[in-house]
Amino acid sequence: MHTLKSASEIEIMAEGGRILATVLKRVRTETKVGVTTKHLDSLSRELIKESGALPAFLGYRSTGSKKPFPATLCVSINEVVVHGQPSKMEIKDGDIVKLDLGLRYRGFYLDSAITVPVGKVPAGASKLISVTKKALDLAIQEAKPGKTLGHIGHAVQSYVEKNEFSVVRSLTGHGIGRGLHEDPSVFNFGKPGTGDEIVVGMVLAIEPMVAMSHPPEGGRIKQLSDDSFAIADGSLSAHFEHTVAVTRYGPRILTIV
Repeated sequence: MHTLKSASEIEIMAEGGRILATVLKRVRTETKVGVTTKHLDSLSRELIKESGALPAFLGYRSTGSKKPFPATLCVSINEVVVHGQPSKMEIKDGDIVKLDLGLRYRGFYLDSAITVPVGKVPAGASKLISVTKKALDLAIQEAKPGKTLGHIGHAVQSYVEKNEFSVVRSLTGHGIGRGLHEDPSVFNFGKPGTGDEIVVGMVLAIEPMVAMSHPPEGGRIKQLSDDSFAIADGSLSAHFEHTVAVTRYGPRILTIV
């Protein structure tokens, strides 16, 4: 069942979204060679608490996970696409670093992710990152009343596959609000006109996850011992995400400064 948000609730979420975007922007500036992923996590936690919000992921147990997530920030590197756990591992030149961060503000959750290339990245990686970011932009444009979730999925899939990359089909976006993960699931593939109708008051976490593998075989994942998910054939991956409200005027990105 979809939980629609009122205009006033969306305004609260927009306040939280601006905080999240500001924190993620700061963490991005610290994502460089020699920095540990644990440092990025500590910084995220400190900045979120200073803002008056709460970390969303700390202690959260997602579907399929063996145990609650032990950190504030998901840091996933190279073939790991989501749910990477921060550690003492140092970021290296050429790494593709996914930063996925959420917070809870005045009773509502916000969720956002970016992919950061560090130093001189492998051939094709810059294109992978730009294609994934553009796929998110195209998907957001479809989040308007009268369209369907299939329009969002098709926008991602068609653009990604046109560029000879693969969407990760078994991981999805989601509804978001008073719960971190609400209905509906937002797939990164589909056909226009299929799936649930998009209506005013929906708030969606739209998040293309893309592998450098070629379709149709690419994009398969495996779960690692720490509950993170990696591309099964070891290909590089990218991930971008925004929390988006559906208004009568069209999509409104909430996780933006």
